[in-house]
Amino acid sequence: MGKKWLYKGVIAALLVVVALAGCSSGAEKSPEAKVPNGKEAAPKPQSEEVTLTALLDNNATFPYSKDWPIWKWIKEKTEVSLNVQTPSGKLSDTLNLVMASGNLPDMMYMSGRRDSNKYGDQGALENILDHVDQMPNLKKWMEQYPEEAKAALSADGKMYMFPNQGFGETNRMIWLYREDVFKKNGLTVPQTYEELHQVLKKLKALYPDSYPLSMRFGQIPDEMMANLTTNFGSGTDVYYNFDEKKWKFGPTEDNYKAMVSMWHTFYKEGLIPPDFLSIQTKQWQDVMSTGQSFITIDYISRVDFFNNAMRKDNPEYSLQFMAPPAGLPGMKQQNPYFQYLEGGLTVASTSKHKEDIMKYMDFFYSEEGRTLSSWGKEGETYTEENGQKKFKPEFTDVTEMRKETGLQTSGTYTWIDYNAHLSLFSPDLKKAYEEAAKYDLPAMQPKPAFTDAENEILSVTGEAVKKFREENFSKFVLGTRSLDEWSKYVEEINGLGVQKLINTYDAALKRVEQTKLEPK
Repeated sequence: MGKKWLYKGVIAALLVVVALAGCSSGAEKSPEAKVPNGKEAAPKPQSEEVTLTALLDNNATFPYSKDWPIWKWIKEKTEVSLNVQTPSGKLSDTLNLVMASGNLPDMMYMSGRRDSNKYGDQGALENILDHVDQMPNLKKWMEQYPEEAKAALSADGKMYMFPNQGFGETNRMIWLYREDVFKKNGLTVPQTYEELHQVLKKLKALYPDSYPLSMRFGQIPDEMMANLTTNFGSGTDVYYNFDEKKWKFGPTEDNYKAMVSMWHTFYKEGLIPPDFLSIQTKQWQDVMSTGQSFITIDYISRVDFFNNAMRKDNPEYSLQFMAPPAGLPGMKQQNPYFQYLEGGLTVASTSKHKEDIMKYMDFFYSEEGRTLSSWGKEGETYTEENGQKKFKPEFTDVTEMRKETGLQTSGTYTWIDYNAHLSLFSPDLKKAYEEAAKYDLPAMQPKPAFTDAENEILSVTGEAVKKFREENFSKFVLGTRSLDEWSKYVEEINGLGVQKLINTYDAALKRVEQTKLEPK
């Protein structure tokens, strides 16, 4: 049975490759327009209509449709149409087959920069910076968002994927608490971890069968650790300390130790579930919806996710934003920076229509392109009054809006005005976004690209260090290893090659800092 399904999956992916190969000769320009007397029409301000081939990703929530109005609106502004193919299975599998075939579409969506840098280094993708002088909007955008632009660079300073900004807001993570339970019991929202400890103990006394603090640690451990370490002014792994302007290793710092100690206390006192390290999404949803837990950490959209579902039977249910508690006295209250998105469009080096593609993509970095990608078309999806945009009344839900219009789906954006999404959120979620921004870190962690040799270090040494760190975090929290052995733990983990990792990140960042965002 397994072989049969595997065979079907390969065939399905190959069909996409064949379909792409059939149209991989690139863009086709439409016949020149004629006026009734037979003379050629006056030249248009842009090139004649163009059709480009594209491999885009698909999403089960809003599957690709050629009939989405977004394609028509983009064509009206750019005179470009896309002949789109989507993978029937995993995008990564289809990309591998397409690359192996040598018949590449003009543009390909890739979900991460590691893929685009890999294929770019192999010569399959075009260096976008070679064309930046012909892309005035992108050039201006990179001046406005230099960190996002540099995060899109490869190890040798080339740019194989179009950078993006704005849509990463969907990845924002926050602390959340049951406001209704706090109000009912006269509890004060904690500002520090010590205050958190005290309020958890009060909740435990009020609800003896509960575990007041819970999170889906087993589902997204890296994200959870990033929240905890940021609260204590440290890092999950190698991280950039903006105050000291250098890379450091969080899991050997005193602040990290203080974080581990506090979570050991939570565990020992029954304030978190005994299996908190392995809790998956379904388990977590159950305890948060049945009054077994009252404080959590997760994506900001969970405000509406829980409130909309739970208020049908319990109108008093109220899950709200909670300011991140400061780990130690005098520390800032901060959330980790997750407001970025790695995926984007790439350009095949074999395309015969690179100039058309670059002109097309440059539109998306203009204010006009940003508005179209975010709000759609004025009069059809939104109205504007006194400088304020708002969706038409028929659009009340972000997911349904995207399903119907195709807005913010694969291949339709680079730069997003996230106020478009905010306008459709509930008052609770809007307030959460407004409050969360007050606790942002000063900047996104640098995301330098690595050479093959550096990636080898990260894969071998980095994974060994990560595994040891995870094992010992568990041991310290559960009490199977005493914190009295902290110095020994630090010596052990350093012996696995921590300094080599720090040096690797340092070398990669210095390359990025020396790179100019201009043609190579």
